[in-house]
Amino acid sequence: MGHVLVLNASYEPLNITTWKRAVVMLLKGKAEGLEHDPTSLLRPDQMRPTVIRLRQFVRVPYRQLPLTRRNVFHRDGHACQYCGYNGDKLSIDHVQPRSRGGVDTWDNVTTACLPCNVRKGNRTPREAGMALIRPPHRPLSSLSFEANRQIRAGRNKEWAKYLIGE
Repeated sequence: MGHVLVLNASYEPLNITTWKRAVVMLLKGKAEGLEHDPTSLLRPDQMRPTVIRLRQFVRVPYRQLPLTRRNVFHRDGHACQYCGYNGDKLSIDHVQPRSRGGVDTWDNVTTACLPCNVRKGNRTPREAGMALIRPPHRPLSSLSFEANRQIRAGRNKEWAKYLIGE
């Protein structure tokens, strides 16, 4: 609770910050409030912001999200992409097995529970008769990961209209 989505002047998501930092940016005139939480007041005439937009455009260099075990689990919602299991016994599965030329890329790795990973073995999902719930893909950014996690948790639902592609 208390997180604020920061948008660039072009309305693209830049960052998630605390509500205190967002209020400072609003008071300094560096940002404008777009969405507010009607249930929490800062003062009698001012509601706590949930989405702000910078007044000046900020150029941010593009950096790809690294392919790590944690990021793959995060992308897949910590759930097996074959059966939907979302417990502790999760692993990484290569859709096209490494022994058959599969590589470590966002489009070839997915989250699988241990029983599904063992059942699939050294085969493709088609050969094993196992369909993927969601095919693997390269995520847009870590920001969209965190923002979508907040939305799924039932918080900051107003952020959804500012996030594209996830």
